[in-house]
Amino acid sequence: MKICILGAGALGCAIGGVLTEAGHEVWLINRGRALVETLSRDGLKVRDERGDRLVPVHAATHCDQVDASTGPADLVVVLVKSFHTREAIESAHAVMGASTVVLSLQNGLGHEDVLADVVGRERVLAGKTYAGGVMLGVGHIISGIRGKETIVGELDGRVSERALRIAETFTSAGLVTTVSRDIMGTMWDKLLVNVATGALSGITRLNYGALYAIPEVENCAMAAVAEAIAVARAGDIALTTSDPRQPWLKAAEGLPPEFKASMLQSLEKGSVTEIDYVNGAVVRWGARYGVATPVNSALVACIKGIERGLPLPSTAKQT
Repeated sequence: MKICILGAGALGCAIGGVLTEAGHEVWLINRGRALVETLSRDGLKVRDERGDRLVPVHAATHCDQVDASTGPADLVVVLVKSFHTREAIESAHAVMGASTVVLSLQNGLGHEDVLADVVGRERVLAGKTYAGGVMLGVGHIISGIRGKETIVGELDGRVSERALRIAETFTSAGLVTTVSRDIMGTMWDKLLVNVATGALSGITRLNYGALYAIPEVENCAMAAVAEAIAVARAGDIALTTSDPRQPWLKAAEGLPPEFKASMLQSLEKGSVTEIDYVNGAVVRWGARYGVATPVNSALVACIKGIERGLPLPSTAKQT
């Protein structure tokens, strides 16, 4: 397949790396010129359970730089931060063809509606992945792919040929993928995992090894996940678990102690987070169904406060 990954940060590079090694034409799209130049010149440095290795990859800052001689993309995987979704897919017209499929693997809820508004609902698949990645340096990642589940599905619940093909493609590359008949339930299952660790990692600035060593942090995570489970039940969402501890444990399953949640990675880069689409989504759905969410509300408030203290971008400083 010809695959473009929009927002190829640590996770996008990890996924793109294994797909490239499996023989697919993968393009890593990232607005960071330094990263793209490094990937194009030196390749992607990958560290995982097999050790360290170098993977030659295609990279570009914009989709119009993707080699058009091999035709449009079969699949566009969207991994940009939630608040960049519309901008990213609007900029992807150069790689879109009549049968191009757009798959969101982003954290949180609500991205599929944005994508469908731009490219049409018939093109869009939803998905969630428990794979992870950490950027150790420019073009150098820790890849948490092996043994981590990915789920994709049609928005209407059908098990389509294209969903099955994507699942087979990913699985054969080592990213074990299944097709869901209830993608909304799947998305909420993943949301519980993000709720368990994302904000707490961002607030404490701890990697997983340290985060999981503090009983008080675990208790807070349990309370946040319990609220999310209560909200999902009120919204008639079918979850695969009713035990708040399961998402907490699943979040770190198979990942090294030095792994950092994406929310912490964003803050360390001086960027705002996806809190509005994770714990913030729990708060919004809770308000809709009359379910109290004080723990998630507090986590949102803490992350918002940390974001307010971030240095202003250089463009903002000039105005």
